[in-house]
Amino acid sequence: MTHTYKAESGGWLMPAFGLVAAITVARLVLLAFNRTDLFVDESQYWLWGQSLEFGYYSKPPLIAWVIGAATWMVGSDAPFWVRAPFAIFHGATALILALLAARLHGGRAAVLVAASYATLPMVAVGSLLASTDTIMAPFFAAAIYFHTRLLETRAIRFAVLAGVMAGLAVLAKYAGVYFLLGAVLGALFLPSMRLGVRQWSVLLASFAVVISPNVLWNVANGMATVSHTVDNIGWLRDTGPSAGVNVAGLAEFFFGQFVVFGPVLFAGLLLAMRRAAHWRLLVFVIPAIAIVCGQALLDRAYANWAASAYFAGTVVAVAGLAARPRLMAASLAINGAIALTLPVLTLVPDMTFGRSEPLLARYLGQSALSRQILDLARKNAVPVISARRDVLADLFYTGRDSGVSIYALPPVGRPQNHYEQRYPAPADLDGKVLLVATEVPVCAGSAAPVTFPLDRAGGAYSKVPLAAFLISMGCL
Repeated sequence: MTHTYKAESGGWLMPAFGLVAAITVARLVLLAFNRTDLFVDESQYWLWGQSLEFGYYSKPPLIAWVIGAATWMVGSDAPFWVRAPFAIFHGATALILALLAARLHGGRAAVLVAASYATLPMVAVGSLLASTDTIMAPFFAAAIYFHTRLLETRAIRFAVLAGVMAGLAVLAKYAGVYFLLGAVLGALFLPSMRLGVRQWSVLLASFAVVISPNVLWNVANGMATVSHTVDNIGWLRDTGPSAGVNVAGLAEFFFGQFVVFGPVLFAGLLLAMRRAAHWRLLVFVIPAIAIVCGQALLDRAYANWAASAYFAGTVVAVAGLAARPRLMAASLAINGAIALTLPVLTLVPDMTFGRSEPLLARYLGQSALSRQILDLARKNAVPVISARRDVLADLFYTGRDSGVSIYALPPVGRPQNHYEQRYPAPADLDGKVLLVATEVPVCAGSAAPVTFPLDRAGGAYSKVPLAAFLISMGCL
């Protein structure tokens, strides 16, 4: 039941806004001193943003549009500007969820929701890296808010807004479809969540209009993104799901949610599932977690794959913990400490903390390796070719002004990544090339004679035996 508290009174707004703004500004300041390289996915998203389309090999288009717009507006492709929008998107999401909490649970809950969401471990990570989850977040949260208003008022304008926001969430990440799944399940099982035919028709039509450019792009490009998604759900291509049962993977994913959402909040969310009063929001939480748990059991699942559950989940968990101030304080303290520690670590990413390699090794060494390869290519006046997506991703980013031609090895069958799809070596390419690979190529029955070792120490490639080979294109 909706509370009588009026969000429009704004008593919660300035405290929540001030808190979120302070956290966001602090994140941007620390991001300016971040010493990590762009990760492979971030470099790929940047490249997509250089050519705006309605879809890309493995993701819908919104993340590329955001990065492309940000770097174009400031006239810089520096890592800071590639990543800067993401802290702002999470700040906006925190305020939208606070608005939802204010309508449902009052002003105090709104401030606690804003603080809790802004300090979630997944938000701390998503404010440091370019991620589709982050771009999806404010639109998914807004879809839930407008759906709530639609249930309250039955006004068609809220049906339009809910559909548009849900469509934009899907244009950010296909997991945005969990919103529609939650709305349908709610209508099936909760009388208070049932809408009329007119409201449903308008909502779904608005949603369809927004996502239609990406649907048409997929049709025109051989359903590339759908095929990639099926590849991620590995058991769909296996002979049968029973062959992939992975109890350890399920346990790893489920207990990983205590890290993604924070230990106290996730425990609070689980306990809140017992109360019927929360089910109007839990329909947007449980399906994502349950489906990804199933995926983890049948194959594998990354911890962030259920991220969409924690938009409504933050409101539910805080509502359950708000009456327990000590637990609420413990949650904010634990998550706040994590949220502060993570960006500080990026200022000293080469610290080992007693390990054999830097703690953030996977975010180091990409640009240094690319500069070595590009220098060799310029010195020998040859293009660069590789079959490795990670190497190609940073070569395109670091080598954006180098004048060196960069190609992927032509695919055998269906392209396996964006580079094979859009940048395969031309069929008429002739002469010498610089091949970057982990195995020595064989030419005319013997190993390639000209080899350039690459310095890979202390970074993402320290255990990858990469080398550069100057060979004839005919050998490939």
